[in-house]
Amino acid sequence: MRSDIVPGGCFPVYELPDQDGVPRRLTDLQAGQPMILVLARGHFCPKDHQQHRELVQLLPRVDVAYTSIVTITTDHPATCADMRGATGATWPFLSDPGRRLQRELEIREVTDREHDPMVPHTLVLAPGLLIHSVYCGYWLWGRPSREELWRDLRGVLRTTRWDFDPTTPAARARLEVQA
Repeated sequence: MRSDIVPGGCFPVYELPDQDGVPRRLTDLQAGQPMILVLARGHFCPKDHQQHRELVQLLPRVDVAYTSIVTITTDHPATCADMRGATGATWPFLSDPGRRLQRELEIREVTDREHDPMVPHTLVLAPGLLIHSVYCGYWLWGRPSREELWRDLRGVLRTTRWDFDPTTPAARARLEVQA
């Protein structure tokens, strides 16, 4: 992974077609909220399917916690749609068959010449695409568990939401002014 893609850094703004071929910008999909960004190998990968099925189990919580999930793969949009359907995912899958991210982020997986995928990574991003955590998922155990994502998202909210704990004196004072 490129040396600036680390906690505290900023993830680049990309615009890529989604599973329906509609161009989508990461900043628009994030909409000022925390985001789980999955850079996946693709539909052919059983580890990616497993990770996405686990994210689907987390989705009810993600949906009520003002958080988004986005997956980017080197598959074509139709294949992204197939993977999305096969795993039960409902969030956007962005397509990068030209492998722009793979080149720019320096994550080409050299062990699979047939598919030429990215080395899979999962990032937890604070608003503004600010990188909170990065997981390298080349091996399945390198990918974050639901518990690790929960912990990371708690950390993002704790540092980005002044009202994370509305019982603090500063938060109470601010809430009273708004009331």
